[in-house]
Order: sequence, then C-alpha cells, then structure tokens
Amino acid sequence: MKKPLVGALLALLLTGAAAAPAMASAPPQASAAVAVDFAGTVALSNCSGSLVRMPNSQPGDPALVLSNGHCLETGMPAAGQVVKDVNSTRSFSLLNSAGTKVATLRASKISYATMTDTDISIYQVTKTYAQIQSLYGIGALTLNDAHPTQGSSIKVVSGYWKRIYSCNADGFVYRLKEGEWTWKDSVRYTSSCNTIGGTSGSPVIDTTTGKVVAVNNTGNENGESCTVNNPCEVDENGVVTVRQGINYAQETYIIVPCVGPGNVIDLNRPGCTLPKP
Repeated sequence: MKKPLVGALLALLLTGAAAAPAMASAPPQASAAVAVDFAGTVALSNCSGSLVRMPNSQPGDPALVLSNGHCLETGMPAAGQVVKDVNSTRSFSLLNSAGTKVATLRASKISYATMTDTDISIYQVTKTYAQIQSLYGIGALTLNDAHPTQGSSIKVVSGYWKRIYSCNADGFVYRLKEGEWTWKDSVRYTSSCNTIGGTSGSPVIDTTTGKVVAVNNTGNENGESCTVNNPCEVDENGVVTVRQGINYAQETYIIVPCVGPGNVIDLNRPGCTLPKP
C-alpha cells in the first residue's frame, strides 16, 4: 500500500520534491504528448486522489473523487467486502495546475469502495462539475473507457506530495496478491515510477490522451513475497514472481460501465464487472 509510512517523508527529502508540471490541458499537437499537471488532483488526509468524470458525465452531475479503497477513513475493507452508498463528510484539498490548493471539496457519501479485484474508492461530493468549474476554474479528469496499452507513457500525479512520476506501463499482472487481498489485471510500472507512501490513490494519466487509465496503489518495498507492502505477481499457472522496488496501479476503465446517469454507481448495468456487496 502507498499510504503515508514512517519513512515516506525521509524518502521524499532524500529524492527531492521537484516535479514537472502535469494533467490534460490543451489538446495534443500532432503526436506530441499531452501536458500533464496537478489541475484536478486532490490531497486526502492520508493519500492522493483526483476529481474525475466519466466520458458521458454531465456538467450538472454531482462530482466524483477517485482514490484507493485502502485510503478509506473507515479503514481498509476486508477481502470480499464492498462499501456502497455510505454517508461521508470527508474533505479533499483541490489543486490547480501549479499544485496550489484552491478549494476544499466535501464528500456527501462513499459511492463505492472495495479492495477486492481492484483497489478503489469513489466519493460523491456536494458540488457539481459545473459549480467547481465556475467557482475554482478546475475541470475534472476523464476516465478512459479502454484498457491501457503496454509500453504507453504515463504519469503518476500525487496531490498529497505535489509530485509527479514519469514512466511507462511495463506490462499487466494476471493476479497481484498483497496480504489478504488479490487484484486482477494490474498495471506494472517501469522502475522510474518509484512511488512512495502518500501516493496511494494518485491518478495514472496516459500522456497521449490526457485521460486517467489507472489509480496508483502499491509496490514491493522489501522483496518479501505476497505480504503487506510487498505484493507478488501470480501468473495464469500459479507461478509467483517478486519484483522488489517495482510499483503497481489498478486499471480504471472497468469503472466506466458501472456509472449511470447522474453519476450513480449501478452495479447491475450491462458490462459492469465491479464486485457487488
């Protein structure tokens, strides 16, 4: 898990907090990468996150904030547990392109959260996208509705640390096991995305499209196998691989089919594969 750990601040001081700007701003010119900055990212009390919209979300819809299931204020959901439509008043610091806080957003509920098959939390906030845009000049990041591409250039944008990591999608993991939890079809980063505690929940942005393709969630810290903070890869034949120092994210395209009109999470929608309560 990439929640703040004892050594996280020290690691940041040792490696430096400098970051290139990041999020989708202007449309890409020809084959040029989309500029990515902090606009639309948020900082939680213990994690990172982002203000997100579905491809068909409307300006008047209540806005959504995406982070990890293990970042919930109520604690980490057990394996097999799904949290849905639970009241919440959690606050989120909304950042602009420079990483400066411009507003505090307030949750009205946890629309959905789980650590089974994936590691996500989706909060509904008390303002609409149109209100946030009008008041603060910040638009939401759009979730891509397609599977990420191996080798694609990505950026992990941490609102908690106000730091951006650049790397590529190295590949996809059939099963990623950490402690009691198992995640399906996880994204494995190349080594330059050396994320630390506090980066949990950061949006993973494809620099070609500027869209969110995954949410950052864990990495193997000590070389242990399948323990907390030391996830292991398991292939279709049950072969276990440990990659110390390598970090991972959970794909977000699977969320899109589960969100209906008004940004309502409907697990019975066609194509929705998220775990049910």
